[in-house]
Amino acid sequence: MSSKSEALAPVPERVERDLLDLARIRDPESGGWTRTVFSEPYRASREWVRSRMIDAGLDVHPDGAGNLVGVLHGRNPAAPALVTGSHTDTVESGGRFDGIVGVLGALELVRQFAEHDIRLERDLLVIDFLGEESNEFGLSCLGSRALAGELTAAHLDRRDYRGDRLGDRYTAFGLDPSGVLAASGWTAARPLHRYVELHVEQGPLLEERGVSIGVVTAITGIERMLATFAGRPDHAGTMPMGDRRDALVAAAEAVLAVRREGCGAPTHGVATTSRLSSEPGSPNVVPGTVRMHAEMRSVDSDWLSSAMRRLTEEIRLKAAGYGVEVEVEWSRDNERVPANPAVHDAISGAADTLGIAWEPVPSGATHDAVHMARLCPMGMIFVPSKAGRSHCPEEWSELDHIRTGIQVLGATIMELDRTHD
Repeated sequence: MSSKSEALAPVPERVERDLLDLARIRDPESGGWTRTVFSEPYRASREWVRSRMIDAGLDVHPDGAGNLVGVLHGRNPAAPALVTGSHTDTVESGGRFDGIVGVLGALELVRQFAEHDIRLERDLLVIDFLGEESNEFGLSCLGSRALAGELTAAHLDRRDYRGDRLGDRYTAFGLDPSGVLAASGWTAARPLHRYVELHVEQGPLLEERGVSIGVVTAITGIERMLATFAGRPDHAGTMPMGDRRDALVAAAEAVLAVRREGCGAPTHGVATTSRLSSEPGSPNVVPGTVRMHAEMRSVDSDWLSSAMRRLTEEIRLKAAGYGVEVEVEWSRDNERVPANPAVHDAISGAADTLGIAWEPVPSGATHDAVHMARLCPMGMIFVPSKAGRSHCPEEWSELDHIRTGIQVLGATIMELDRTHD
């Protein structure tokens, strides 16, 4: 590793200023920091990001999928390009660091390259991906999914709770849906070499272990469940308890079963029930229909598939005991994706050379890296999250940790710039 990579010294005050400036662009009607995909605050934030990319010396090329792509030109434009970046959209009432650190950290790295007179052999693409967070259409990673050729016409026909089509939301945001579907052709014209994403951990492991860098081993698989319980509505004051077919009671048993499976995972595994909707919803009617939304995640694919089978069987068995029928549907958000071993080694080697302690960690959240792994070898760098909090206003990562993450990102990019397939 070159002495130049060791000399990179990201400026925390500059990164902090960017974080504060971007944080000002949010939905004033929502709590925390809200900048959801296709919203007007999100539109304004992307203009801000675009201007910052230009100020940093990047040649900005928005693509057909809605991603902002800033190019730092290298000596050999014909060589497959390096890629880094993340996203700047947020969940409802979210925080200021999730995804944002990866984009702003990459911009600071580009400034560091200019200030240390470092020119890469390859082009470096800095991407702010469109809509990484899950949305009202139940689909995450819109921009990277499109680049990987994994966004389909059926996805664009999905409707939200209001009945609006996803394709129409693209149109209202100024993006041609046919161009979005064609965005996978972008990678044919722009071959990619390696992808490295800097991100906050969103969990407690690094803080608990007292290390400032996590090197991601794999990104979790995510399986989502919709269980529909069909009982019988009755008068809540006159139907005896033993004669009821209460759909909500059966669903309550299922909520506890989901938790038990998550708690019983032998390695990394979690399970969450996110929503219950009950009909008819009257205080004097026994619930006749309940819809339950839940998900399971793990980097252990074998456990995930077996847990899904066990959970489905238990939900059906418990529901039958209450005289309730249930239909269980599973859908895959993404499969488990391991980090590329060579990119993992490049990241850990960079940390070692810089004298920075690191730990191998799994990612329990999905990332744009999942889809970029379809296009080139992928790796991720984590920095600690205070108390493991994320997707909430209390989300926090220390500037010193972010600075360290940018240093490791820079050293990794410079090492990968020298590698050849």
